[in-house]
Amino acid sequence: MSKPLSDKLDAFLDEEAISLHVPGHKNMTIGNLDQQLSFKKDMTEITGLDDLHHPEEIILKSMETINKHKDYTAYFLVNGTTSGILSVIQAFSTLPGKYIVARDAHKSVFHGLDLANATATLLEMKLSEMTNQYVGPNVKAEIKDFEDGKLGIFTYPNYYGECFDVQTMINRFKEKEIPVLIDEAHGAHFDLNGFPTSSLNMGADYVVQSYHKTLPSLTMGSVIFIHKNAPLKEMVLKYMTYFQTSSPSYLIMSSLELAQRFYENYDSDQFYSKRAQLVKKIKAKDIEVLEVEDNLKLIIRCPGYTGYELQQLFEEKGIYVELADAFQTLLVLPLWHSEDRYPFDTLLNRINEIKIERREPIETTKVDIRLQSGTYYSGIIEKTRWIDIDKAENEILGNDIVPYPPGIPVMFKGETVTQNMIKLMNYWYAQHVRVEGIKKHKIEVKDE
Repeated sequence: MSKPLSDKLDAFLDEEAISLHVPGHKNMTIGNLDQQLSFKKDMTEITGLDDLHHPEEIILKSMETINKHKDYTAYFLVNGTTSGILSVIQAFSTLPGKYIVARDAHKSVFHGLDLANATATLLEMKLSEMTNQYVGPNVKAEIKDFEDGKLGIFTYPNYYGECFDVQTMINRFKEKEIPVLIDEAHGAHFDLNGFPTSSLNMGADYVVQSYHKTLPSLTMGSVIFIHKNAPLKEMVLKYMTYFQTSSPSYLIMSSLELAQRFYENYDSDQFYSKRAQLVKKIKAKDIEVLEVEDNLKLIIRCPGYTGYELQQLFEEKGIYVELADAFQTLLVLPLWHSEDRYPFDTLLNRINEIKIERREPIETTKVDIRLQSGTYYSGIIEKTRWIDIDKAENEILGNDIVPYPPGIPVMFKGETVTQNMIKLMNYWYAQHVRVEGIKKHKIEVKDE
């Protein structure tokens, strides 16, 4: 009997693949999660094991151990950060007014708006001069429809580890008495020594963290933190039962508890020592290292190479990175610690074997990313047809175009296809970038 997925996973293990990507346990070499979490613990809601959707006993006690800030109550999410985001958006759909959203929101935010059949004001954005990615909203820009706002939604940090002045933005919304949801998916390790400050310290109403991305937790293990003064708390909890499975994984919940203990006991000294060694080794290969606010992320570039080509060079040596784009490659480092089992020396040796040619710098395709404010219209374009990308100019997009990762829509359904958009989609296709919304060089457009 064929078992292609199991065989592929076995192949990665057999080649002793090295992880510079999520999840945070790094192939079970960080946090000793596999030594504490037996598959025999894959149980269900039998007597004594409580109920995630109505926690009164052991699950309630376990969630109470996630005590990062005295003003917040933590709740397990076993369907990932997405389930928390959808729950908050759906809860606020009962109120009049508009959502106010930063354009760099994850696709789950826009899915939530679609489910709520909601219109949203899109904020004016700032572009990072370092990464050519959205770094966050322009905190000083005028906000359209501010008086009608009912919920602000921001991403902090961005996928590349860059942070914007989220405190100022939260304060602006608080002055208007508009609650705020922060998608802090990549910040579960924030507030550890040397890392950025979490928005939990800034008075956000809802903060969602993907523990599995940077801490040693099983994939899909996330936590939503709800402020003691947050509005619609009970509605959010209600919708969490809608957007999460009725058969929650006890393995995931237990891994969240263990990840929190890891977080509380973490000493970052070894991390910074090994990080410095890694940076030195990469630079010795004439590869440029860009450092951002979150020290868990490293961005690498090399003259004459696209990020995709650098990714390929690393993968040929069995080193798997988080993502690549036209300009750079993103590494997500481990939270190295005493007695971890991460193959650090092997990593350095494999990097040393990478062959870098001296090349002339190449001109890469610039993305015409929209920075101006705008409006997002929810709903589904029911009648669509598939059309070749090269024949799509002036057609209306029938679906979002989403490079994945990071899962941030670059082009929204309802937008008119331009030559620049065609050029970019062709570039992605030629580079074999995974893009949701593109299949066999075709995209969906509105069928008149």
